Amino acid sequence: MSLSSFFSSFLPVVHADAPEEKEVKEEQQPAEEQPAEEESADEPQQEEAEEEEPEDPLPALQEECAQTAKCAPLAKHFQHCEEKVHAGQGYKGEDCVEEFYHMMHCVNGCVAPKLFAKLK
Repeated sequence: MSLSSFFSSFLPVVHADAPEEKEVKEEQQPAEEQPAEEESADEPQQEEAEEEEPEDPLPALQEECAQTAKCAPLAKHFQHCEEKVHAGQGYKGEDCVEEFYHMMHCVNGCVAPKLFAKLK
């Protein structure tokens, strides 16, 4: 007995009627004209979606702040820890979560005022 059949024994199954309306519209249009019209209708929507979405400034600001004099030593320490762990030189079960936390705390402190100034 599958999980779906188990639940369907307790709950009634409901089917949506929306696909039938699409089938009626598709049947009314000639088969040759249909793909061309659908493609032309989709293109403006895709272009609008691409134009409306602005570029996210956060990754660039994070990279910039990670290289500042205040955060660079923490980033270097995190990078060294990662290299050590991936090379198998660290102790068993070692991870670099603490180093990552300290680095990101510094980076986020630097990024926050710049980011919110750009978003206003």
